[in-house]
Amino acid sequence: MYAIVKISGEQFDVTPSQKLYVPHIQSEEGDILTFSDLLLFANESSVKVGNPFLSNASVQARVIGHFKDDKVIVFKKKRRKGYRVKRGHRQIYTQLQITSIVG
Repeated sequence: MYAIVKISGEQFDVTPSQKLYVPHIQSEEGDILTFSDLLLFANESSVKVGNPFLSNASVQARVIGHFKDDKVIVFKKKRRKGYRVKRGHRQIYTQLQITSIVG
C-alpha cells in the first residue's frame, strides 16, 4: 500500500512506517499530524486517483524531530573590483514517520 501526498507544497510517495524529511512544519516532537491532500492511493487490489485530491482519504504521521541540513555556501565575486561576499544557509527540515494511510 502506498500513497502520493502533498506536504508543505511538495509531493511525496509514502508507505506505512516510512521515515521522510519534509520542509519545516511548526509542531512539537511527538505530535500526530494528518494530511488530507492525497493525490493517489494504491493498495493490492485497486488504485484511486484524485481530481485533484481524493475525498475521505488521509495520511497520519508522527513528528520525530526537527533538523538542519548541511550548510550551502553562497559566494559572489566580481573580478577586478574587490567585491567578494560569502554567505551560508542551512535549511530546516522536519522528520516524519508515517503511521497510517486511510484510503
